[in-house]
Amino acid sequence: MLSDDELLRYSRQILLPEIDLAGQDKLREASVLIVGAGGLANPAALHLAGAGVQRLLIADGDTLEISNLHRQIGFREADIGSNKAQALAAQLAALNADVEVSAHPGYVDESWLASVVPFVDVVLDCSDNFATRTLVNAACVTAKKPLVSGAAIRFSGQLAVFDLRREDAACYACLYGDGDSADELCSESGIAGPVVGVIGTLQALQAIRLLVGLPLNERLQLFDAQTLEWKSLAFRKDPACRVCGTGR
Repeated sequence: MLSDDELLRYSRQILLPEIDLAGQDKLREASVLIVGAGGLANPAALHLAGAGVQRLLIADGDTLEISNLHRQIGFREADIGSNKAQALAAQLAALNADVEVSAHPGYVDESWLASVVPFVDVVLDCSDNFATRTLVNAACVTAKKPLVSGAAIRFSGQLAVFDLRREDAACYACLYGDGDSADELCSESGIAGPVVGVIGTLQALQAIRLLVGLPLNERLQLFDAQTLEWKSLAFRKDPACRVCGTGR
């Protein structure tokens, strides 16, 4: 049962009939893994902590640099030189002391993901490279956990949900193949800060929808920040997928 303080803190979202007390109770019992602690993860984590998701685990081995601050809004100048996962966890704890926040100050690998993903409810891929996305997707397929994937570069953003609890659900590899394309880095191609804010915020929204049991439109959403237009593309499971299909 929610305490009086919790009822007051979350009152504005409890007013939504799609969430209500039952949905808030589900958030209160939920756990989310966020892979990456950069531009996507900052708004996503802040919104999830603000919404009252009970347990948040953030994984990232990067160190904060001054060039990150224009888009990674959870950090402050005093955090420069700190591990991103630990610095973001501290900000989340300051935002909502009732949320259990932990940090893994290292890069994820297959073994670590296998030890963690089965015990969370939703995974957010907020990483910035195909190698990590591939590992995270494989772990979610194995554990049958929903994956909310986001990406952003220059003035473009992408968002997709893979509800891997379902046998007929597509996975990240169904959509992107082996993920062996060259990574596009913000340090080389540039990024408009609000673009990662938009995508990261929507990753949090999709995670909340998953956690409270709202229906999801499992399509690839493409955002063009120069025109403020969205494109929505359907995708489906690849029966021959090397990760979730017969190609394994």
